[in-house]
Amino acid sequence: MADPEVSIVIPVYNESEILHDSVSEYTAALEASGLDYELILAENGSRDGTPELAAEEAEANPRVRTFSYPEPNYGGALREGIYQARGRYVVCEEIDICDADFALRALDRLRAGEAQFVVGSKAMRGAHDRRPLSRRAATRAYNGLLRVTLGFRGTDTHGLKAFAREPIAEVAARCIVEHDVFASELVIRAQREGLKALEIPVEIVEKRAPSIDLAKRVPRVAKNVGRLMLAIHLGRDPGAKKD
Repeated sequence: MADPEVSIVIPVYNESEILHDSVSEYTAALEASGLDYELILAENGSRDGTPELAAEEAEANPRVRTFSYPEPNYGGALREGIYQARGRYVVCEEIDICDADFALRALDRLRAGEAQFVVGSKAMRGAHDRRPLSRRAATRAYNGLLRVTLGFRGTDTHGLKAFAREPIAEVAARCIVEHDVFASELVIRAQREGLKALEIPVEIVEKRAPSIDLAKRVPRVAKNVGRLMLAIHLGRDPGAKKD
C-alpha cells in the first residue's frame, strides 16, 4: 500500500466515552474533503476500555491504526506517533477537538511552502477559545512563561499542529522532555533551529472536561520547563531520564 500524504496522530488516554463518535465524525469530514490520510490513535496507559475501542476502530477502517504506549504520557505517545507516521505531512490532533478545518487549512499552507510547521493558536487574534475562563487564563499564563524563560515567539504551543514530517521528526528526536511540555519543546526547538513556523487561529470547543486535573499538572510542567531552561540556555540536561 502506498504511503498516505498525511498522517494524523491523536494521543488518547481514558477516552472510551467519546472515542468512537470523535473518530467517526472526524474521518467522515476528512473523507468528504478527499484527503489521502492515515489516522494513528496513540493510546497511552488507559485504564478504561480505550485500547479495545481503538483496536475496533482500526479493524473497522483501514485508514485507522493504533498502538499503545506503556504509560500515561501524552508527550511520549505523541512522539512515538510522529515516528510511526508514514505521511509527508503530520497533523497532531486532540480527541476532544478533532478539527478537520484546521487540518485542511494548515495543509494548504504547508503544500504552498508558506511554512514547515503550523500551530493552531487558541490565543491569537481571530481565534475563538470556548473553554472555561480558568483554562483560557492558564494557557495565556503558560505561554507568557515560555516567552520569558525560553524565548518562545508566538501565542500558543499546545494543541493542534501540522508539519512536514522529516524535519520535525528530527527535531522531536532531540527533545528532552515528555508529558505535556513535549508539545511546547517541539515548537520552541523548531523555532530555534530556524524552521519556518506559522500560527493560524482556531476555534476550540471541547467535548469533555480535561482528562487530567490542571492543578495536578502544574508541578510536572514547572519541573520540565526548568529542565528546558537549563538545556537551552546552559547546554545542560539535568537528568538522563525523560520526565
